[in-house]
Amino acid sequence: MKRKTNFDRYLEEQLKEPDFAARFKKAGEAWDVALQLAALRKAAGLSQKELAQRVGTSQQQISRLESPSYEGHSLSMLRRVAEVLGATLHVEIHRKRRQKQLGVAEGKSKYGVKN
Repeated sequence: MKRKTNFDRYLEEQLKEPDFAARFKKAGEAWDVALQLAALRKAAGLSQKELAQRVGTSQQQISRLESPSYEGHSLSMLRRVAEVLGATLHVEIHRKRRQKQLGVAEGKSKYGVKN
């Protein structure tokens, strides 16, 4: 079993804060997109400049798309890049877990209304 580092314990504590946890998750999602795009491009044997030419955009735009800090992805651009790379784009939106509401909602649950 892996022993927790000080960073592991610190991160665990920080993730208890809802705002931090949300930002951390969002950063992870952007990181995933960036890594997937870069991996697909490299597997296709293309440079950023070559991919940009095939997509009809600039090398700088491809660089931005592959940056984990970039959050300006458009579906149309991601579709164009995926098409050139012989990939498909799949977007999922999941409902957040509902937190138990306080006050009136709790009172309603006594009468058979589920939260």
